[in-house]
Amino acid sequence: MNIAIIGYGKMGKTIEKMAKIRNHNISLCYDGTPSFHLLNNSNSDVAIEFSTPHSAFNNVKICIENNIPVVCGTTGWIEKFEIIKKICQEKNGSFLYSSNFSIGMNIFFDINQKLSKFLHSYSKDYEITIEEIHHKEKIDKPSGTALSLAKDIINNKMKKTWVLDEKKTKNQILILSKRLNNIPGTHVVKYESKIENIKIQHKAHSREGFALGAVIASEWIQGKKGIFSMKEVLGIK
Repeated sequence: MNIAIIGYGKMGKTIEKMAKIRNHNISLCYDGTPSFHLLNNSNSDVAIEFSTPHSAFNNVKICIENNIPVVCGTTGWIEKFEIIKKICQEKNGSFLYSSNFSIGMNIFFDINQKLSKFLHSYSKDYEITIEEIHHKEKIDKPSGTALSLAKDIINNKMKKTWVLDEKKTKNQILILSKRLNNIPGTHVVKYESKIENIKIQHKAHSREGFALGAVIASEWIQGKKGIFSMKEVLGIK
């Protein structure tokens, strides 16, 4: 499979390494928004996009318009997600997005979703805090993963909204964000009541888990049309 890597920073280089381990060819490495001509000449079967929040939309858009399936892991641009969905539907394209491509993290998403669903009837009794720690180079704050965790809790009607690094009301989830050296990513969700505490945690040891998940997703999307997530890739219902 020919893979175009859009966004050739630390994650892009790790994706290149994992793709080659899985016997794929890297047809393009580009650190900006590629042109139609460049994409067409690359003969890419799929594009993996890990860039920056301000360039992700244009990168995904140009891939879909070139009929190249695109797997995107850039966070911080999701206010334009519905526009990309519309473009993908109009062009009969292939688009897969995840705020976190780690296989373990996507199982963690499912555990958190089920836990908040089970605790829904007791939502008034539990205070909920999400803690996330990443490397200092990470641009968005809170992380897209933390927001995905909060969104799942809110969708299960345990809380109404979230607040970042400040005092919260009973109906809010507190998200605490830290940026430290050499931390690939740690996420902790705490459900705390007067009688008990429940805590779940996922800690990444390196970027390789994220890169491997992105490559697996790019293999999975071949021959498929539509808008997908890692849930479909991993068969999580």
